[in-house]
Amino acid sequence: MASTVERFNDRVENYVKYRPGYPPEVLDVLRRECGLSKDDVVADVGSGTGISSRIFLENGNRVFGVEPNAAMTAAAVDQLAKFPWFIPVNGTAEATTLREQSIDIVVSAQAFHWFEPAATRREFERILRPGGHIVLMWNERRLSSTPFLAEYEALLIKFGRDYEQVRHENIGDERLSRFFPGDYGHAAFENIQHLDFDGLKGRMLSSSYMPAPGDEVFDTMIGELQDVFAKHAESGRIKVFYDTNVYYSRV
Repeated sequence: MASTVERFNDRVENYVKYRPGYPPEVLDVLRRECGLSKDDVVADVGSGTGISSRIFLENGNRVFGVEPNAAMTAAAVDQLAKFPWFIPVNGTAEATTLREQSIDIVVSAQAFHWFEPAATRREFERILRPGGHIVLMWNERRLSSTPFLAEYEALLIKFGRDYEQVRHENIGDERLSRFFPGDYGHAAFENIQHLDFDGLKGRMLSSSYMPAPGDEVFDTMIGELQDVFAKHAESGRIKVFYDTNVYYSRV
């Protein structure tokens, strides 16, 4: 567990600057399908630097940001300083430390692939109030819908250390059906980042599976990224397309 917790320690700055947010349509779905209101108490489990917590805080929700990585929590506290109703919690998906039946909606954004599903499900059921909801969501980069995205994907496969083992695409219907033993809903929305080269570089380096500065292949990797960017950029920027996937179920 320690290695998983610590693998983002040197990625925090890039994570804060260059990871995509979530479109407002997410809240529309949760209001309609999960009855989300500003009075609901939200647990954002695997809250990281607070990107997912922000949309609920802006909605008026009290949010417990459960995160085991101290550096990421510190970044979240800094980024969300204007929201006094953000409460950072040192915990994990399997052991949040939150009180029993204290939460209306448990959210995991961009983090579920790190969790042990059975223990996580038990913990979520423990902390949720009767009739509460579990929400899983993540931004899934489109792998080949443009020539740039296809070449960028090939670069990640070439240089990524364990990229193909930890990617979100590994979470399929079978794993979701085991985690959600009953019916669950799904919604998807387009999400786009417009990045200059520094943004694209930072986005890539925010991923824990990519070599960091000082690695023997780092300079070669950045050179190839520059070539891909120069080939496809328009007016000095590139578009990165994502599908924001949202899965939800009542407990």
